[in-house]
Amino acid sequence: MTPLTTSRILLVDDNEQNRYVLSRILTRAGFNVEQAGTGKEALEKVRDLPDLVILDVKLPDLSGYQVCQRIKSDRATAAVPVLQISASFVSNESKVQALEGGADGYLTHPIDATVLVATVKSLLRLKQVEAISRESAQQWQSTVDALPEYLVLLDTENKVVRCNRAFVELSGKPFNEVIGSDSVAILEDVLGSADFLRRTETSRYVAEQQHGTHWFRVTADAVMAGEERIGSIVVLMNLTESKLAEESLRNSEKLAATGRLAHTIAHEINNPLEALTNLLYLSSHSDQPEAIQEYLRQATKELDRVAKITKQVLAFHRDTKTPVELDVHEMVQSVLALYAIQLEGNGIKVDYRKGPSYKVQGYPGELRQVLANLIGNAIDASPAQGTIFIRTRRATQNGVRGVVFTIYDMGAGIPQEIRARILEPFFTTKELKGTGLGLWLAKSIVLKHEGTLSFRSNCGPGRSGTCFRIFLPAGEFPEGHSNQDGSKASETIAQSAAASGKLLRIDQDSVNKEKVDQSPFTRNKRGR
Repeated sequence: MTPLTTSRILLVDDNEQNRYVLSRILTRAGFNVEQAGTGKEALEKVRDLPDLVILDVKLPDLSGYQVCQRIKSDRATAAVPVLQISASFVSNESKVQALEGGADGYLTHPIDATVLVATVKSLLRLKQVEAISRESAQQWQSTVDALPEYLVLLDTENKVVRCNRAFVELSGKPFNEVIGSDSVAILEDVLGSADFLRRTETSRYVAEQQHGTHWFRVTADAVMAGEERIGSIVVLMNLTESKLAEESLRNSEKLAATGRLAHTIAHEINNPLEALTNLLYLSSHSDQPEAIQEYLRQATKELDRVAKITKQVLAFHRDTKTPVELDVHEMVQSVLALYAIQLEGNGIKVDYRKGPSYKVQGYPGELRQVLANLIGNAIDASPAQGTIFIRTRRATQNGVRGVVFTIYDMGAGIPQEIRARILEPFFTTKELKGTGLGLWLAKSIVLKHEGTLSFRSNCGPGRSGTCFRIFLPAGEFPEGHSNQDGSKASETIAQSAAASGKLLRIDQDSVNKEKVDQSPFTRNKRGR
């Protein structure tokens, strides 16, 4: 920034005596002064961008008004301040004409030296402030243009005040058409809906919106001037690629889950098929009609078993395009049915007692996948002849009503050093047997349903185990069912765990600090 006392000033006056006097005053004040005697000469020299032009109104070729208007209408010189002076045009009307023509100040002869210097310094300070403001605006624009997100600043009527290059490209319109246009129409075209712009709250708005095949995360903040809202700033992040990648990972995990269940299902189906083969053999070699009928009846029963297993497998992977009402108990039972042979083979018991009928809204295939991942992990972690405790109860979290699932195993626990990573994609402790996507997928699905997934674990001898807790919102509860039912259920788990000779001590250094309300582990800890 040029210091005020070394600024270059172009002095334009056809009167040589006036130029001499004014030039001496300005030079003594420390300014560098260049001179011009005509309007044409002034327009040529102003191309060198002096810091200020002192312009006499009465010139031989062009009037000072005309020269000032040309300076201000040219984008290259518009920022140069102009101080008009005159010994002839001293009326208020002349001052108004000069100021309306673009002049930044107006003085009349005789001009006091101190007034002249003070006016010049004032105009130069104003120019510096404007230059700083323009530089800040350019820096802001360059910064936001470098962002991959789509950013737009709106006024109180949702008109576009500023935006970055990415938003202009997203709108499909030229920059000059975007500025000042209605942002609602642009955002509705991109997002399908811009209802969030009608919010009167000043708190931050964050949501994900899908329009066609595209996903966006929308963040909107109010712009405040004290207590008054003067606009809002909206940032869009394109999530389409990450959503496609997540979907690909989900499909990979589903295929992996299918492979893990294939062995169990093969055994489950093989038993009735062997029985069916034997029954058909016996019926084909029997001469007694009553015996044949009995063999065929039993064969039909075995076929029904195969059909039931097939339906369970299909239901496990079947999903809907929109959320539907789901019975919590039926979801848990359908997943447990798939693990029945594995549980029986390892001698693992499941302590799950059907309580009141809870309902949640969600995607059935995805929520079954979550439960299957967590129950499957509990089976893998449980010792032979161990017990897995599963409970469901109503709960309220952050003012939102919902349902809580807790799945507790008495395994060795999760080591402290890996707890921070077990919800990351591709992290596994099962080596080649695991994909490392199960828990990450479970967390992603729960977050998609606006719920939470947390866990607690302990590796202490005699008290080891892990509990996973899922909260899903929008549960519908039967009339007259109070929150005390969840407490009673948890007390029952605690009693069952104590009877098994194991109490889980909560590790206070656990990665996830969220309390497992009414869980058997927190109750056991409080009891000690």
